[in-house]
Amino acid sequence: MKFRKLSNIIIVVAVVFLFAGFSDIYFEINKNIELFSKVYKEISFNYVDEIEPEKFMRAGIEGMLSSLDPYTIFVDEKKKEDIDLITNGKYGGIGISIGVRGDNVTVVEVMDGYSAQRQGIRVGDIIIEAAGVEIAPNNVDDISSLVKGEPGSTVLLKIVRNELKDTIHFDIVREEVIVKNLTYAGFYPEKSNNVYLKLNNFSRSASDEIKRAIKDLKTEKEVNSLILDLRGNPGGLLDIAVDICDKFLDKDYLIVSTKGRSPSSIKEYYSTQEPILSKAKIIILINGGSASASEIVAGAIQDHDRGVILGTQSFGKGLVQTITPLSYNTSLKITTAKYYTPSGRCIQRIDYSDHNDVIADEDSIVSGEFLTDNKRIVFSKGGISPDTTVDFTIDGNITKELLARGLFFKFANRYMFQNPDKDFNNMDDVNLLNEFKDFIADQSFKYQSDAENHLSILLKDIPDKYPDLTVELSQLKTKITNMKKYDFDLYGDEILGEIKEELALRYLGMEGRIKQRLKTDLQVQTALDVINDPAVYEKLLNVH
Repeated sequence: MKFRKLSNIIIVVAVVFLFAGFSDIYFEINKNIELFSKVYKEISFNYVDEIEPEKFMRAGIEGMLSSLDPYTIFVDEKKKEDIDLITNGKYGGIGISIGVRGDNVTVVEVMDGYSAQRQGIRVGDIIIEAAGVEIAPNNVDDISSLVKGEPGSTVLLKIVRNELKDTIHFDIVREEVIVKNLTYAGFYPEKSNNVYLKLNNFSRSASDEIKRAIKDLKTEKEVNSLILDLRGNPGGLLDIAVDICDKFLDKDYLIVSTKGRSPSSIKEYYSTQEPILSKAKIIILINGGSASASEIVAGAIQDHDRGVILGTQSFGKGLVQTITPLSYNTSLKITTAKYYTPSGRCIQRIDYSDHNDVIADEDSIVSGEFLTDNKRIVFSKGGISPDTTVDFTIDGNITKELLARGLFFKFANRYMFQNPDKDFNNMDDVNLLNEFKDFIADQSFKYQSDAENHLSILLKDIPDKYPDLTVELSQLKTKITNMKKYDFDLYGDEILGEIKEELALRYLGMEGRIKQRLKTDLQVQTALDVINDPAVYEKLLNVH
């Protein structure tokens, strides 16, 4: 009896402490809401200049959220369509992607089959007006809300092309645009049994697109290996990443687990079906632009030694967001959990709790070593490290400068306009290089090599009392400058590759551009070498 009374006392005390903790939290929340409300009202009514209440409050919300992580954001009514695009992969629009090229807002992609393409919009067209609003780089964000809208409605666009010589007005009908997650799927090389898939996003239809593509390709011939390209893929929906892993992992394998603030929030996601490619070799391509859902897929494949991860270190985003609808057609995207790969590692690169007075838990992400199924060592905190690192970089400074100034893009626009019926597959490489050389001469293209830059800095730092050294270095700089004229020939193959990629986009579309890029893609070519060498493939996965 005494023991039962003692137990009851302990339970009562525990409950009291529990509710006391909750009481403290609610008191703090209510107290600070009251303070915030009073400050907001006082400023709104009594500040020396008139305040716009909505903008003032939104600034307060953004300031509050900025103390957390960059993925916890308030989504206002103007950006609701962006949330729909992320989750459902579709929107009301005309089927174009835009970007800033130099001083112009330019069409950088025209999607196959949609109204923009059917009505004659081209890659390289410069948009100067949309729905009666002048468009420039400083208001480029406005064009998305101006062009998007209810399917069946129309939008007026004014564009210029042919190096600003032609102005054309378009009255384009909006329609439901379904964004393809899988931008390329095919056998590469064409006569091989290797499938190459380029996945750009993880919206709602991504898993079905992959499943459908692989099934269709399997009807053509046997699939012995697969390269899944996740480079530059920023991620998307967690459950879609799980579904994609389900296509490659054996049934009942752990794919990912998520953990929120409380221990009871832990969720584990397992493969639930037999894989559609059970024996095929797999290589996943990643780079610094591969994040979130891309890292979930790469982490699961790596931890279960199902395939080789090739490329460079991934971004390192191990946080999960939940979208909560709010009033007035707004919503809150909030980080609610961290995710962990099957081996138990969180690959989040930045710990936002570190030295943050707002977040109570310091250093909440643990770095360390973990083991894959085959006892290979993998690491947490810092993204996914590839099993074999292969850089895909541009070597020539001349090529980097040509890209930075958009000259490949501009040349392709001019070439397409002057040769609209040209057969891309019969273009002469030597003639292309010569025409491009003439083009950049017309553009007064000049650049400084790295060696010139270093020597210029060195010359500035030499004291006046060493005139002989200054003369020698100046002479060396002149020689290096004169040698630049050979750079075009030295990096001719690299330059030609960039030219043909842009021309392939104009003449063959996005799929054609991808096929053209594969020919010079060092990471893809290395992946094929690994696939074709069983000893190397098995050694990377520590297969005994």
